[in-house]
Amino acid sequence: MNDKHFSAEELIARDVGGRLPHGLTAQAIAALALLWSLFQLWIASPLPFVFGVGVFNDTETRAIHLAFALLLAYLVYPAFRRSPRDRVPLGDLGLGLLACATAAYLFIAYEQLAQRPGSLTSLDLVTACLGIPLLLEAARRALGPALAVIALVFLIYSVAGPWMPGLLAHRGVSLNALANHQWITTEGVFGIALGVSTSFVFLFVLFGALLERAGAGHYFIQLAFSLLGHYRGGPAKAAVVASGMTGLISGSSIANTVTTGTFTIPMMKRSGFSAEKAGAVEVAASVNGQIMPPVMGAAAFLMVEYVGLPYVEIIKHAFLPAAISYIALLYIVHLEALKLGLQPLPGRAPKPWLRRLTGLAFGAALISGLSLAVYYGLGWLKPALGEYALPGISLLLAAVYLALLKVAASHPPLAAEDANALQTLPETRAVLLSGLHFLLPVVVLVWCLMIERLSPGLSAFWGSMMLVVILLTQRPLLSWLRGDGGKTHGRFVDGCIDLREGLIAGARNMIGIGIATATAGVIVGAVSQTGVGLVLADLVELLSMGNLLLMLLLTAVFSLILGMGLPTTANYIVVSSLLAPVIVTLGQQNGLIVPLIAVHLFVFYFGIMADVTPPVGLASFAAAAVSKGSPIKTGLVAFFYSLRTAALPFLFIFNTDLLLIDVSPAHGVLIFIVATLAMLIFAAGTQGFLRMKNRWYESLLLLLVAFSLFRPGFWMDLLHDPYREVAPAELARALGDVEADSSLRLRIQGEDAVGNPRIFTVLLPVPEGESGEERLTRLGIELLQEGERTLIDQVGFGSPAAELGLEFDQQILSVSAPTERWLKELMWLPALAVFALVWLLQGRRRNAPARPATA
Repeated sequence: MNDKHFSAEELIARDVGGRLPHGLTAQAIAALALLWSLFQLWIASPLPFVFGVGVFNDTETRAIHLAFALLLAYLVYPAFRRSPRDRVPLGDLGLGLLACATAAYLFIAYEQLAQRPGSLTSLDLVTACLGIPLLLEAARRALGPALAVIALVFLIYSVAGPWMPGLLAHRGVSLNALANHQWITTEGVFGIALGVSTSFVFLFVLFGALLERAGAGHYFIQLAFSLLGHYRGGPAKAAVVASGMTGLISGSSIANTVTTGTFTIPMMKRSGFSAEKAGAVEVAASVNGQIMPPVMGAAAFLMVEYVGLPYVEIIKHAFLPAAISYIALLYIVHLEALKLGLQPLPGRAPKPWLRRLTGLAFGAALISGLSLAVYYGLGWLKPALGEYALPGISLLLAAVYLALLKVAASHPPLAAEDANALQTLPETRAVLLSGLHFLLPVVVLVWCLMIERLSPGLSAFWGSMMLVVILLTQRPLLSWLRGDGGKTHGRFVDGCIDLREGLIAGARNMIGIGIATATAGVIVGAVSQTGVGLVLADLVELLSMGNLLLMLLLTAVFSLILGMGLPTTANYIVVSSLLAPVIVTLGQQNGLIVPLIAVHLFVFYFGIMADVTPPVGLASFAAAAVSKGSPIKTGLVAFFYSLRTAALPFLFIFNTDLLLIDVSPAHGVLIFIVATLAMLIFAAGTQGFLRMKNRWYESLLLLLVAFSLFRPGFWMDLLHDPYREVAPAELARALGDVEADSSLRLRIQGEDAVGNPRIFTVLLPVPEGESGEERLTRLGIELLQEGERTLIDQVGFGSPAAELGLEFDQQILSVSAPTERWLKELMWLPALAVFALVWLLQGRRRNAPARPATA
């Protein structure tokens, strides 16, 4: 299908299903979606364990989850563009029921399947042979042909291994083994990806849908305009902030682009932006919503399983790059406004600098004070109330909710959800106070995630429960507080309708994600069954010639190409499964220790970039449909704006301080300030404008300054080697000479998992201990000297050395100990001096009197 002919409504329908039938069929689809949401809430809640009813294991919940997704996919996604949209053909109904039955088979026959692992009956084989093609067809309908075709290629490769050429050949997989691995076990379709979709993703998507239905999306848009609309290029800056806040509750780039773009794009065009630039700003802001904690895109929850870190740690590592990226986009918009000579919207005049800084400082202090009050207040209440802590905190939350509704009722309701209603700027204070209660579910979510350390699914459940209360009660309570008899806000029955529609919308939003994770499981299953991952790793390593930077470039291009036809979640699963381990291994071989989280965030970022990149950037097409501009030009401008997002992954691979890995709080604040400044300078260099239009050498100098601020260690390493070489036989002495909590670099020669020789680097942490021998023992290492060769003779089970991948009979080729040298951050000083020079040069040109025209 050619996306150039799709309207904005048709593009967003690809997320939620393009078929809208009437009558009994519509009611049946709504009932199924509602039932799916209620099922997911039930299994996420503590209630099954309280009542001892409806307790399912992981395999059973995944089977039910996919059964709902498949049936709804066939009901709401037409087979072809010419297929009817107002009714469900009997053929689609039959296929949907059959697909649902094949997925539900694992739930129905779970006991029998568990008792005969690997022994397939004829019914098992038939179910798998029907289920896999039906899943691929559902993926084609919901997501386009790309993912289905890639999964089919991997299935063919699994069976046709013996006939493959040279490097790609393998012994092949029988039909029985393929069916068992892909459908009956949890190695393929019902693997980790679908498990994360079942356990985490659905609840967060539902949370976003309920929050949007409650009115939070409109509130965020109005708040952003009231805060930023009076600045130069204000509507575009408001679009960035509104899309960022909406991105917190929406996992879809396309949905975010269309919902916020309906308001922001016309406003940007009226203020002086071209159609393409207005659409590009909205795309660049909306796409980045998936990387913004605390509610990131679906792929972020997969990282929990793939990287083995708690979601709170994922949030911590992802926060700094996401915040820097949004701040830089605001600055890019400011530069565009300066280039175009735009003026603020009519309304109040901008405040003086000092008043703005004072207001910002007061707001930050107020938020910090409230956060500390909540943290320590509830921290004191929990032990004080004991077993009554939950009802006590619930009553406190209810009191706060009622107080915020009272405040909201004392201010006029927000303007209607219409772009034309924002002709003049709303008053910030009135807008802010009219919807503060929308922040309570986010507070509950973040509290459960970060303070209570509950699982992401359970945290989203409690946040959703808070939203259920708000949806049911805010209308009648606001009407009662205003005393208008329900004329302005509606009654309790309207709240019930809101809740029902929010639950249905959440389920419809999940259909594509559920299908994507299941289909990507086919690819992951094929990789694990055939070993093709090792083959592709060798191929990519061969193409990159062992160069890590070239390897990263190839991975980025691979992600962009795959992303042209895959949603972000599926793209992330495929690329991370194939290439993430290779990047880590190649980094070790090049002497660079690359944390796994850095590699996965690298893949995640470039998977998101695919929604921007022409010729198939669906978010760009959605924005162009709203702005009436050129889709390709919109995509090109959006990609240009998004260069900051493309640069960040390369930077945090080589400088993990940006991910707040092993940095102190004070150092983290310093990194945030300097990295933000670096990204603003990078934006000025790529946009060709600082105080005025850059000369070519000024843009190059600005890019050099940005690089130096991001990677000061690059220049310091050229001036002074950070390590000194130590003979391998002197490892124990080297451990005794350096301070605890530092690390040594060991170059190791050994074998990989299949017996091939390999050379890699590990960072050996230095533990506490009185001597080098004691520290070596604490690491779990015993050495053996054979002539000039230093071998690892024994590694303690579960020891720090074993966790680093050190094994018996590996040879230590070299040992590097840290040296005392100047801080790498000193390289910031010459970089800032160069920036000051460019700033002064442009200031002189800008202030120079214009030359008189010559005759």
